[in-house]
Amino acid sequence: PPPEPLARDLAGFVAALRDVDLPHAPRAHRGGPLATLDAETRAALDALRALPEEGVDCDALTAVWEDALRAPDPDGPPVWLHADLMPGNLLVDGGRLSAVIDFGCLGTGDPACDLFPAWNLLPPSARKVFREALDVDDATWRRGRARTLSQALIALPYYRRTNPAMAGNARHVIRAVLAETA
Repeated sequence: PPPEPLARDLAGFVAALRDVDLPHAPRAHRGGPLATLDAETRAALDALRALPEEGVDCDALTAVWEDALRAPDPDGPPVWLHADLMPGNLLVDGGRLSAVIDFGCLGTGDPACDLFPAWNLLPPSARKVFREALDVDDATWRRGRARTLSQALIALPYYRRTNPAMAGNARHVIRAVLAETA
């Protein structure tokens, strides 16, 4: 099935979650400023530089990361986030989103945190549908791409020998980010 309906379903889920209004909400595990991921992301880049067999263009990825660090912070209040919209937490039936599982990171924070499916699941055409459906501005998109990239950079050296699925998804994200920013 074409991926665009799934992109719209994912955007609908993210939008519905953002519309929840509960006072005194907790912060999401991954909801803080992008800069809080800087040291760990740079350490992962260094680890990948030591793994030339992975063929990762660490200089290009560093440029993407640094560009995102310069992006403006969110200009609105924190929003509710699932904060772990990885492929394994998205149940799909017939090309449509049927359920979202694993709410262990739920809380509020930067809306960029729930853009992960754009790079870890959706092809470019559906990524555009997802972005348009959520009306994502450039700064939020850059932060979301960098958050997704950070997670992939950290996962690849960690899982490359022990969890082929996680390492494969990390490689996919890295390729998707590089293709989008080329």
